[in-house]
Amino acid sequence: MPKLTINGKEVEVDAGLTVLQACEQNGVEIPRFCYHERLSIAGNCRMCLVEVKPGPPKPAASCALPVAEGMEVMTDTPMVKKARNGVMEFLLINHPLDCPICDQGGECDLQDQAMAYGYDGSRYDENKRAVKEKYMGPLVKTIMTRCIHCTRCVRFISEVAGVDDIGLINRGENAEITSLEKAIGSELSGNVIDLCPVGALTSKPYAFTARSWELTKTESVDVMDALGSNIRIDARGNEVMRVLPRLHEDVNEEWISDKTRFACDGLRRQRLDKPYLRNKDGKLEAVTWGEAFTAIAGQIKSAGVGKVAAIAGDQCDVESMYALKQLMAGVGSANMDCRQDGAAIDPSVRASYLFNSTIAGIDEADACLLVGTNPRSEAPLIGARLRKRWLQGGFSAGVVGPQTDLTFDTEYLGAGPDTLEQIRAGTHPFAEKLKQAERPMLILGMGALTRPDGAAVLRAARQVAEATGMVSGDWNGFNVLHTAAARVGGLDIGFVPGEGGKDTAAILDGAESGDVKVVYLLGADELDTTKLKNAFVVYQGHHGDAGAHAADVILPGAAYTEKNGLYVNTEGRVQAGYRASFPPGDAREDWAIIRALSEALGNALPFDTQDALREKLRADFPDFLAIDSIEAAEWGDFGGSGDMQADPFVSAVPNFYMTDPISRASETMAKCVNELSGTADGATGTHG
Repeated sequence: MPKLTINGKEVEVDAGLTVLQACEQNGVEIPRFCYHERLSIAGNCRMCLVEVKPGPPKPAASCALPVAEGMEVMTDTPMVKKARNGVMEFLLINHPLDCPICDQGGECDLQDQAMAYGYDGSRYDENKRAVKEKYMGPLVKTIMTRCIHCTRCVRFISEVAGVDDIGLINRGENAEITSLEKAIGSELSGNVIDLCPVGALTSKPYAFTARSWELTKTESVDVMDALGSNIRIDARGNEVMRVLPRLHEDVNEEWISDKTRFACDGLRRQRLDKPYLRNKDGKLEAVTWGEAFTAIAGQIKSAGVGKVAAIAGDQCDVESMYALKQLMAGVGSANMDCRQDGAAIDPSVRASYLFNSTIAGIDEADACLLVGTNPRSEAPLIGARLRKRWLQGGFSAGVVGPQTDLTFDTEYLGAGPDTLEQIRAGTHPFAEKLKQAERPMLILGMGALTRPDGAAVLRAARQVAEATGMVSGDWNGFNVLHTAAARVGGLDIGFVPGEGGKDTAAILDGAESGDVKVVYLLGADELDTTKLKNAFVVYQGHHGDAGAHAADVILPGAAYTEKNGLYVNTEGRVQAGYRASFPPGDAREDWAIIRALSEALGNALPFDTQDALREKLRADFPDFLAIDSIEAAEWGDFGGSGDMQADPFVSAVPNFYMTDPISRASETMAKCVNELSGTADGATGTHG
């Protein structure tokens, strides 16, 4: 560990650090525009100049200078101050004076650093350079005259996102950042907006709508996929204006997917804001809460024991599923399921449905087998994490299932269960790679588990994990990648068929045959609603989507930004989401609706507040006491019997941009589908 002196203070730092990193670790701020700790070093903005001895008598770029024994670094000498003043003056030579209309205003690194390190006036009276605006798709707005050529966007798109859609062309005064008038073909493209230190790249849907200081900022978690990305929801009044990422090293680092960031405009459209009841003419008409509850209670009481069923959707919070489970127990029904896609998951063994290696554990793996999954469309940040690990070297990945561009090198092994069977038997060459790896992992997608032979595939995947040494010591490389934010939480609290109860497929068949009289859909839209025609359907949710169209009674609930709730991500991490705005009209929080309905049924649930509900939940399931931590799950015997079919595996998410009622109601996501659908297969949209 080399010793060096920073501003007269002797410090000891790790070898291999740069001077900028050493200064940051010791509380000395160095201004920068191009440097970013997650991107490669470019060294082209020159804002981080410091004075270094021994060395030539001129300032040095601290971001690209490694520390050395005996080095003396000075960050506040007259030479450094003059150098930073000069760099800032050059950066502002061609920068337009349009801060009052710039969306970056109030959050702009250039504004902050010009105040702290620049001159108080300008000496420049030549004409400023102007650059034509570039087209980068429906999400990223460009005002390229503001660009200072830090190349953060170029490095992010090529290094993290893994596509080469943004580059710098020409030289000197003619240099320009461009995507060659193409839409950026990445599910992570919105992150360049956060990375841009000036107002050159901003959010196209958010353009000219609000100022950062007008917004109420709420820290929460995302429910658009099962990753549980940490987000900040910015709202003005009762309207969600934008969603931004929050730093969480073990989950999403500091990135979020485009669906997480831009689908929030769907919260304003096609909302359910009052209870509805289908009349004798077959039309839905607005009613009071009391009338809706009376109609439901009458149907449930007349249905009889065992004739009522409940299905939970993909974005439900744990409290609402727990309340609904208690309600179902009160009416004597064990027909309930949180797996609306029919995934063959074994709820009795927790390790069978978790991402056991954890998301951060991907960084330690040295071999990976992907089965029936496309991480790029199902969880783009897990795809980015796999790419990050691949870039470090010593990592081999094999794919069984859909053949797509995952942005990192993979070995295509086969399309279906035949290949998985060969790996299980040890006759496939990739089986030997897994055995020789120190920390091998397997990622099993919903595309493999939602098939009729899903239970047999699950058993085969478990046997592959055991045969190749994935489960040994403190390492468990068996991973299930979910696509639904509510799935793991529902499985953890046992929102699955009880003794003699029906699962999703049996509930739908029972509703069609008349064996199930009442079906309660808690935000469940991704199922075959044509089978529900003969049953009395109650839909509780926030959008007029498939479930609402099939319903006889609609109860307006709250979206994820409009309620406090607990969610469990694909790795089993309990996280808390918080309310950023209130639900529209007469809509209410989901647990409160179920509590009110239980009273109408004459069997009131034993809690009146969400805190009381959580106390009861945590008494029954102590795992929910620990927020944002992971306990290793015990391994066991899981998976069903039977033979695997020969059909090839397909991805469970064919269209990344529309997977739920919120994203289907989003105009921004509709534009992405029109222009960018198919990017996960390597194609990109073009302007025009």
